[in-house]
Amino acid sequence: MCKGGYPVQKNMKVSLVIFAIGVFMAALDNGIITSSLTTLIYSFGVSPTWGAWTITLYTLGLAVSVPIAGKMSDRYGRKRLFMIEVIFFGTGSLLVALSPNFTFFLIARLIQALGGGGIFIIASSYVLSTFPRERHGRSLGMLGGMNGIASVLGPNIGSFILGATGNWHWLFLINVPIAVLLLIFGVRFIKEEQEHTRAKMDWTGISVLILGVLSLMYSFTNLDGVNVADSLLSWKFYVFFLAAIVLLVMFYYMERRLQHSGTEPVVPVNLLQQSTFRWTLFIAFFSGAILASVIFIPGFVEQYLDVSSTVAGYWFTPVALAAGIGAAGGGFLVDKKGPTWTIAVASSLGIIGFLLFALWVQNIWQMIIAGVFVGIGFGSMLGAPVNVLITEGASEKNKGIAVATSSLSRQIAMAIAPTIFAGFLARSFMNIGSHIKQGFAESGIQVPADAMQNYGPKGGAAGSGDYHSILEGFRSVPDEGVRNVLLNALHLTVKQGYNGLFWSALVFSALSLVSALILGAIRRKKAAKQEGSNA
Repeated sequence: MCKGGYPVQKNMKVSLVIFAIGVFMAALDNGIITSSLTTLIYSFGVSPTWGAWTITLYTLGLAVSVPIAGKMSDRYGRKRLFMIEVIFFGTGSLLVALSPNFTFFLIARLIQALGGGGIFIIASSYVLSTFPRERHGRSLGMLGGMNGIASVLGPNIGSFILGATGNWHWLFLINVPIAVLLLIFGVRFIKEEQEHTRAKMDWTGISVLILGVLSLMYSFTNLDGVNVADSLLSWKFYVFFLAAIVLLVMFYYMERRLQHSGTEPVVPVNLLQQSTFRWTLFIAFFSGAILASVIFIPGFVEQYLDVSSTVAGYWFTPVALAAGIGAAGGGFLVDKKGPTWTIAVASSLGIIGFLLFALWVQNIWQMIIAGVFVGIGFGSMLGAPVNVLITEGASEKNKGIAVATSSLSRQIAMAIAPTIFAGFLARSFMNIGSHIKQGFAESGIQVPADAMQNYGPKGGAAGSGDYHSILEGFRSVPDEGVRNVLLNALHLTVKQGYNGLFWSALVFSALSLVSALILGAIRRKKAAKQEGSNA
């Protein structure tokens, strides 16, 4: 029995629910704000460029907080760090809602991010350190499912809250009572017996790591999906990217020098030297890219399947539900079949789903079928298999930083991949003029050369490059024959853009599958070698 008369089993179940709600709350917040971005920009009277910093700053804060929370939880205790993270997140949410100006709003968002970034890490490492081994997969699957579902449903939930209240402040105020309840129940039910290290903290290493991660993440925010080559050569990208490489290489050698000293390194070098650890980081990266691609599916439903923007997001619900089923099933498979087998199956389902999107989907019901494959695939991948693999060679006191490192790898992918995916969509509109010209030729409609300029990518309705503006412009054309040609050309253009996105997501799924097969072979070889040495 535990203190207070509650059985150990009950405490574990309640603590898992507490962590799952915390994970959902933190993961929801970055997506929920996208639905209110226009409202926020108008409310504070700032430009769209400054408005984008509400998301960029939160992403940077998450990236910085991940390794810090992972290391601190290993050192000071996961229960204590969970409480601190919830306090940061709840306080940040309250300050965001009460922001008198945009500067205050950004500072509050950073506080919120510093709290939200570590919750998933702490929850996962708590499960790995406290729960019986045979329950790791299912428990981590639940946490991963909550994380994935919240990430993809964020915009829909944000739109619902904004529509119901008419006030963006409620998007953040709703976090405050949840945070208070998490603190109350966390103090009561989360039990932990963790041995805390007494070695000195490597504060210099932490500082260099933070600067390196910040430089790396900020460099990615300067990439332009349409002109990738040009943006790679822009000083805003390469100065910060090169600075990040220098800082992270410096960090590695600093950590290696601390191996046999009295100061505890942030990331033990022996973890980085393990092939299983490195391959798992690749898989974590690919899973982040896959998750980033899924966020574009509601846009595909609206723009290609011609579903109203007011309900397009709701058709994404089956994908989110499939992700939840996949997370639970993935956790079960990890316990029964092992993590690499689970990742291989998940990646294969993702390949099938994205292939269907690219080659088969023409209506909403076909989208649901393809989306279920993708949802189960990426849901199975999140949480359980990656976290089990990443902590396989980690000692008890380093499980938190091991999980944090894989989460950081996923976060980096989620910063890079959207630029790649959005680039396919933006570049496809550069071809709209040729699609229109081809459509007129096939239909036999003669359009004067000077009139054709109005329909090209640089003029008229198509000149804006914005889908909704182009659609409204084409729909307003009075001649039915011309209008149909224009709308068909737009339809073909959108399909071309999303096909590029789905094929690239399929490549990430295939890379994940190959990595899982290689990692499985490495683990089998290592297990056989260990059995031979024990014989």
